[in-house]
Amino acid sequence: MDIQLELILRVFCAAMLGGLIGLEREYRAKEAGFRTHFLVALGSALFMIVSAYGFSGTMSSEEQRWDVSRVAAQVVSGIGFIGAGTIIFHKSQNIVRGLTTAAGLWVTAAIGLACGGGMYILSVAATLLVLAGLEAFNFFLRRLDTKRDLKANGQNSETSEQNTKNETDVVKN
Repeated sequence: MDIQLELILRVFCAAMLGGLIGLEREYRAKEAGFRTHFLVALGSALFMIVSAYGFSGTMSSEEQRWDVSRVAAQVVSGIGFIGAGTIIFHKSQNIVRGLTTAAGLWVTAAIGLACGGGMYILSVAATLLVLAGLEAFNFFLRRLDTKRDLKANGQNSETSEQNTKNETDVVKN
């Protein structure tokens, strides 16, 4: 395959995988959605590609060495600033919001770097793990919220399970 086509495939793969994570975040109405994750993954892949291939023509001497890992490290630092912008502390409620979104941006950048490095299988596996982890997190969070609401309303778990079953039956019909 022509090197240019391979590089385009890497960027396209990164953008699509980042977009998948972004769609999940968008569906959950979180701070950073499709566009942000799409762009973070695409940009990370581009940085990796440029660091690996972009300077080969300018470095003609054996004394000059290029460390591509330095660019990847700087991407991680840069994403830290973007992620920090999604984290908000609500002093009145004493809670922190946006940590999962920040971590999602961080791992999306890593997936973009992996795609940029041509590690497609690793990138797809990581994306699937992220999506599975986010879904599992939401499942347990819903259960925790249900138990918390029931406790606040003074209901016991047997009554709440019957209420949940009845509500589910109504929704199905």
